[in-house]
Order: sequence, then C-alpha cells, then structure tokens
Amino acid sequence: MSGAKHLPSLRVGLLAALIFSVCGAALLAALAPWLGLGLALRAVIALLGFAYVIHAIGRSGERVGRITTIVCWLAIASAAWLVELPLVAYVLVHLGAVWLVRSLYYYSGLLPALADLGLTLLGAAFAVWAAQRADSAWLAFWCFFLVQAFHVSIPASLTRGDAADAPDDAFARAHRAAEGAVRRLSSSTR
Repeated sequence: MSGAKHLPSLRVGLLAALIFSVCGAALLAALAPWLGLGLALRAVIALLGFAYVIHAIGRSGERVGRITTIVCWLAIASAAWLVELPLVAYVLVHLGAVWLVRSLYYYSGLLPALADLGLTLLGAAFAVWAAQRADSAWLAFWCFFLVQAFHVSIPASLTRGDAADAPDDAFARAHRAAEGAVRRLSSSTR
C-alpha cells in the first residue's frame, strides 16, 4: 500500500480521541464488575484498537487492501487473546498492530513510519503515566489517543524531491504546453 493521498486533520483526530476515550472508559466501567478488571481491560483494549484501526483505514483515503488489513488485524488480536499474553505484551501487540496499519496506510517511507512508532510509544508512555498518577481510565485513554491525533504532523515521506510528485509535475507541465499549443493553433486559424 502506498502513502496516503491526504491526511486527516488534527481536529478530526482530537474529536476521535475524545470519543474513543469516553467510550473506552464507559465500557471498562460497565464490563469490569462482570468480567473482572483484567479481562475487561483486555476486551476494551481490543475493541478500542479495532475501532481505531477502522477509523485510520477509513480516514486514509486508500481503497486497496482494507478487508485484508482488517482480517489480518483480527487474526493478530485473536491470537493475542487466545495465547493469554501478560498484559504488557498484550498491549504491545495491539500497539504494534495499530502502528503497522497506520504506517501502511499513511506513510511511504521508513523514516516517517519510525517517527510514527515513536509517537505510538510516547502515547503509551503518557497513558501509563496518567493511569498511575490519576487512577483514571478515561485520562489514560485520553492521553494515548491525544498523542495519536498528532500523527497528522508526520509527513508521508521525508525524502527530498519525492518521486510521487514528479509524475504530477511532469504531467502538469505537459498539460500546460499542450493547452498553449492549442491556443496558438486556434488563434492562427482565425
């Protein structure tokens, strides 16, 4: 998959962060009495991860590979659930899957993908910090998704003279030259 045609705006990312945070905290509060905190937290992490992946794919503008990506994400998430990984490893699997999907759909180079990995890990660190300091699921989810909203500031490619732009520039020059030739031809026949 190639880099995205357009990135979602920061405003959309902030709104999504708010929605994911509120829904995640409410779902955790509702499920914890029935499933226990550990199992409820795993379920909420999986559901929020899936929702975020759907959001990221939908906002990318890329049409190719959506179903395959979702099926692969579901397979990875299901395997992590069934293997019963420790919570830290379980969270890292979901973070890695989210990072991989975002890297495939938004970036066309290794450096932007690595910058996005750093952003993902920074968001996780802020979420852990907020959970420890405030003992609030909402605040932890908010911190994570707030940092993730800033992925729009990472350029799709960090190379100079991006190869993807070259055909557009050459086409635009050729189009202008053809229009000029048609104008000259039409003005000389009058």
